[in-house]
Amino acid sequence: MDQDKFQFRIKALRVLENEHRYLKYLMDDWFQLVLKFEHGDVRSRLEGLMVIKDLREKLKAFEAPLKRHQAKEENYFFPMLGAYIGLEQGPILSIEEEHQEIDAYIEHFFHHTMHDMNDMSTERMNEMVKDVMEAYEVLMVHMVKEESVLFTMADKVLKTVDEEILLEQVNTLITSA
Repeated sequence: MDQDKFQFRIKALRVLENEHRYLKYLMDDWFQLVLKFEHGDVRSRLEGLMVIKDLREKLKAFEAPLKRHQAKEENYFFPMLGAYIGLEQGPILSIEEEHQEIDAYIEHFFHHTMHDMNDMSTERMNEMVKDVMEAYEVLMVHMVKEESVLFTMADKVLKTVDEEILLEQVNTLITSA
């Protein structure tokens, strides 16, 4: 599939799909820092501290648009699709649980790296970065599931009036407050 083309006919889904592209772009930026730990490229505690500092900054920059995107899905998209397919069980429920799981991994990393880390060993830093690796892996699979399952369902079942309402609701920037 061509990178520049959207997969879905519904404009609101295209907005969400485009946000996924932007989030993946930001993810790639901080994931390169995770790979430094994964590949054993962090050779000293000082280097580890510098990489963790950069990772915290990039994750903070990533967290705000991620939360805005998740809020759009949870407040508008999921309830609208849920009116057609149900909310109590099935794919929407599992996707919402993944939002919580992603947030928990990121928050756990922030919690353990927010205080003075000067005494933290490189082994402990490696452990902290594993949370970010988990967040990355869950996020990648999560976005594929949203697009291949939820967006595909919505593209088939939403009525024109719902498409228009959803577009009004989600057509906002995730890059600023």
